[in-house]
Amino acid sequence: MATYADPLALVDTEWVAQHLQDPKVRIVEVDYDPGSAYHLGHIPGAILFDWRKDLNDPVRRDILSREAFEALNSRAGIANDTTVVLYGDFRNWFAAFAFWIYKLYGHQDVRLLNGGRKKWIEEKRPLSEEVPAYPPATYQAREPDARLRAHLPYVLNVLGKRGVALVDVRSPAEFSGEITAPPEYPNEAAQRGGHIPGAVNIPWSKALNDDDTFKDPDSLRQIYEAAGITPDKEIITYCRIGERSSVTWFVLRHLLGYPNVRNYDGSWSEWGNTIGVPIER
Repeated sequence: MATYADPLALVDTEWVAQHLQDPKVRIVEVDYDPGSAYHLGHIPGAILFDWRKDLNDPVRRDILSREAFEALNSRAGIANDTTVVLYGDFRNWFAAFAFWIYKLYGHQDVRLLNGGRKKWIEEKRPLSEEVPAYPPATYQAREPDARLRAHLPYVLNVLGKRGVALVDVRSPAEFSGEITAPPEYPNEAAQRGGHIPGAVNIPWSKALNDDDTFKDPDSLRQIYEAAGITPDKEIITYCRIGERSSVTWFVLRHLLGYPNVRNYDGSWSEWGNTIGVPIER
């Protein structure tokens, strides 16, 4: 993976296979639907993070707090010096979201499994239904890095400014306003369809090969630079709830090395439901 800007951000299936028994490595499957993924078979030794229950605040619309993040890692036997390897269902959407949270709270060594569940299974590598248990660890998170996240007021403030580019990573039908949510999520639509004014539409999936691995750096640069998404700009990615945009955030920030990339995790479920914000179609 040395050709990417951050060669330690991505590991392949063979690396994971060789580190299944490494006590310094914790493999974490992050799923939107654990019932149809993790519990049907997972990488041996992998623990489960349920995206809804573990990575989001149970009351307010927000990611989990710093204290909850510390408790989650402690329960999972993850210490500050643990190498955390993330993978999951839905083509690594929610694993990328977890990666973004780990970086937000300052974890040094966190990596994404290139190809996720799909590649591991297609290669007929071992699966387990056993749920492992690890001794609790001591974990201390940093204050969240505000440079990696955009809230709605921040997006409104930079809207239309030179040197700032917004990337809408949703499907063209969502971007145009034809639909307000992917077909898989018909009950989670916004009140209005369309996109944030000035945003360019580069679907997150353009960064992936058919086997769910990431394309090579030259191909990735061509995709984004052709649309005006260049490393000299501040980039804000968004989708519907922040998980698909985490994939593009990961690509721009860690695979291509763009220095200033924020994930607007409120995304269209917030923007499309907020009174008075501008919308384009």
